Amino acid sequence: MQNPFQEGDSKVYRKVVTEADFAQFEAGLVHPVCSTFALAQAMEWASRLFVLEMKDPDEEGIGTMVHIDHHSPAFAGETLTVEAVFKNLQQNELRCDITVKAGQRLVATGQTGQKILKKEKIHRLLKNSRN
Repeated sequence: MQNPFQEGDSKVYRKVVTEADFAQFEAGLVHPVCSTFALAQAMEWASRLFVLEMKDPDEEGIGTMVHIDHHSPAFAGETLTVEAVFKNLQQNELRCDITVKAGQRLVATGQTGQKILKKEKIHRLLKNSRN
């Protein structure tokens, strides 16, 4: 693993909200706005942009946590700007602060955590978890 980053560095991911992002479950549509699940996925991807530059070829990132605070809805067709800010790296675990905006409107804030591990170790952990 390498770390070319420092606290305060940022990565930005942009995503257009579609109907596939709406809050819905097996019983049907809950709200025609971006769901918590879709926000979590976008937030994790924004922080993964750091991981992609940090991991060695025999390593991979694995999520450890996501925290989301909603501030306003995001509607179909809006472009979300998801900014991940490098908070710290404790051993092999990256923590990022995340801000999600639709234009100037604050949609969500939160944090993500991802560990960078050897692919072999992840495979072993997943295999052992099935037993």
